Amino acid sequence: MAEVLETTVEEQAGIRKAYEEMLACLHKAPSSADREQMDRAMELANYSHRYQRRKSGEPYIYHPIAVARICAEEIGLGPTAICAALLHDVVEDTPVTLDDLRAEFGERISLMVGGLTKLDSAYNNESQQAANFKKVLGTLIVDVRIVLIKMADRLHNMRTIKSMPEHKQFKIAAETSYIYAPLAHRLGLYNFRSEFLDLCMKVLERDEYDNVAKKLRETKSSREQYIERFIEPMREGLDDLGYEYRIYGRPKSIYSIYNKIKKKQVPFEQIYDLFAVRIVMDVPRNKEKLACWAAYSVVTDVYQGVPERLKDWVTIPKSNGYESLHTTVAGPDARFVEVQIRSERMNEIAERGFAAHWKYKGVSNQPDVYEQWFDSVRDILDDPNSDTVQFLGDFRDNAFFNEEVYVWTPDGDMKSLPKGATALDFAFSVHTEVGYHCQSVLVDERIVPLSYKLRNGDRLKVITNKSQKPNEGWLQLVITGKAKAKIRQAMKADRKEKGELGKEALLRKLKNLHIKDTNTAVEQLAQEHTAGSHIDLFFNIAQESLSVAQALSPFIVENGKLVPKAVELPPDTTFEPGRKRNTANKEKGHSRLLINGEPGDQFEYSMATCCNPVQGDQVFAYLTANAGLKIHRSKCPNAQNLMANYGYRIMKAEWVSTSESSFVVHLVMTGTDSGTGVIETISREITGMDLNIRSFNISGQDGYFEANVSLLVKNTDQLYLAIQALKNLDHVSTVSRVEE
Repeated sequence: MAEVLETTVEEQAGIRKAYEEMLACLHKAPSSADREQMDRAMELANYSHRYQRRKSGEPYIYHPIAVARICAEEIGLGPTAICAALLHDVVEDTPVTLDDLRAEFGERISLMVGGLTKLDSAYNNESQQAANFKKVLGTLIVDVRIVLIKMADRLHNMRTIKSMPEHKQFKIAAETSYIYAPLAHRLGLYNFRSEFLDLCMKVLERDEYDNVAKKLRETKSSREQYIERFIEPMREGLDDLGYEYRIYGRPKSIYSIYNKIKKKQVPFEQIYDLFAVRIVMDVPRNKEKLACWAAYSVVTDVYQGVPERLKDWVTIPKSNGYESLHTTVAGPDARFVEVQIRSERMNEIAERGFAAHWKYKGVSNQPDVYEQWFDSVRDILDDPNSDTVQFLGDFRDNAFFNEEVYVWTPDGDMKSLPKGATALDFAFSVHTEVGYHCQSVLVDERIVPLSYKLRNGDRLKVITNKSQKPNEGWLQLVITGKAKAKIRQAMKADRKEKGELGKEALLRKLKNLHIKDTNTAVEQLAQEHTAGSHIDLFFNIAQESLSVAQALSPFIVENGKLVPKAVELPPDTTFEPGRKRNTANKEKGHSRLLINGEPGDQFEYSMATCCNPVQGDQVFAYLTANAGLKIHRSKCPNAQNLMANYGYRIMKAEWVSTSESSFVVHLVMTGTDSGTGVIETISREITGMDLNIRSFNISGQDGYFEANVSLLVKNTDQLYLAIQALKNLDHVSTVSRVEE
């Protein structure tokens, strides 16, 4: 944010209006004391940010007000959270300190703002983003409102992302998709999750987003007419139930529609479930199940249901609190339509997630569905020395799953785990010690491997043995974040114990060298040899894979300190990371790129093989540890991980001209195997477009074929024309570009 003139009188009038509109969104009128505190928070935030503006040019204070409004209107948070939302950036961006906030607003609000304040940029960590997110999650188990405010902050940033440079949009969108969408899902904020994923797609897959959005606009009228045709025959039956209800059509998100297009490999016109019909029953808590199943009976009396598509989350809610009855029926014109049936209470929880769940806590006889997840987050946070990037991966494993399996303990207690969880995951879900010493698992009194994937209704019994210990192979047998974190912790403890001898030997040598600050010296050695891990350093010395002399060899001792040995550089030492010292050895065949606004031939770069960028793709540059810059597509399968965890290594990249270079692209084709001529037809079509085939593999069975073709193309336009031409061939059903 650039320093500018103080906000004008006219701007202050607009700011005041935005603030009053935000207050009007509170679900409950505040008390005079709460109103006075919110006014003071607004006054301090407004004064503190008076010289700051957003990239769009508007006064910065509009952002905290917008975040507070999302908290009030879309999540339903109260005055205390509103104060924290208004103040969430003052400590990070202005001279105001947490002590100042504590004195003015008390411990709770200062704690919340502290949880929302990023770590110092000088913080020594491999991934700043992961470290900051870990800090926020650490507050999740103290006050969940901190994370809810963070979600509102990120949502407003995504809504206003257009004012950012494109490469920064990529980083923010990838981080949002990688971290915040899974968290929104886990906290039951379905509207947030859908909007996050749509906005991320708008940045990372711009053309695909625009195509689906355009088709949705074009078909809106016919879609609304169909929804009304579908709903009309059910109204009489629903009226006869005697309950108040609402019934309406709800469009599905652009992201979910595009995912169906990709998954099913069909055009937009063949995706029929572009919407869901929702029936919301206004009934007392004790009549919810009865009313939902009665409505289900009306729906299936009118339309034929699809039995395998019935999902009952009314009897057993999802682990993130979601309750609803889902079914799919064959509607008019034989189109499948998803129907969601729920109560007003269930709908509020589905719309506003944990915030609404909090409101109804204690009203239901159901156990608190969030407590088990909070316990697992505590387990992952248990190890203060855990690697932040690894932590982030464990958290995502814990957060982002759509389907669950329900299994039972020998005592008849039900446990829900993500689909794909194993017998060993179950052991760790029972208790950490049970997981550590798990020797075998019985499913319905039958012994199964630890890698056995759980099924609904399984009854499991864990056999333990005190001498059993986790090993590295166990990490391949589990999928839940808790199990992975606990296995790593156990292995780390074992390495620490075995490394004690190495630690003693190293400290003894440092003492003999008259090193004054051994802690700093050990930190230097760990950074040099084991990416900062003291435990691995000591373990390697103890196991003699690294001798003390080898560990010390890159350093000399000066004035009681370890100092890196001087490295002699060639005369042309003025180069930046990733930049070549000699531009003459540029690889032939590179298409012209601008990297960070400079000609790409000044840098050492190559195309990433994981996504094979083509001239015209949205791309970014990633600075690798030892292979120069890699050019990735924005929709590369690895993009989210790279941008979310290593954003500081991301550089802007853009094509500046079409060149004579050729790029490898991989296509997969499916279709009907007519028995003769398939290979010849495909080959003739490709060569007729003046394209070279790099490889061609085809296999057919039972009248179906699948072909993998690698082509050399010059740009995305040529690739698009090739795909369309191949799709138009007789007997070819689908043609798609391989994403990984």
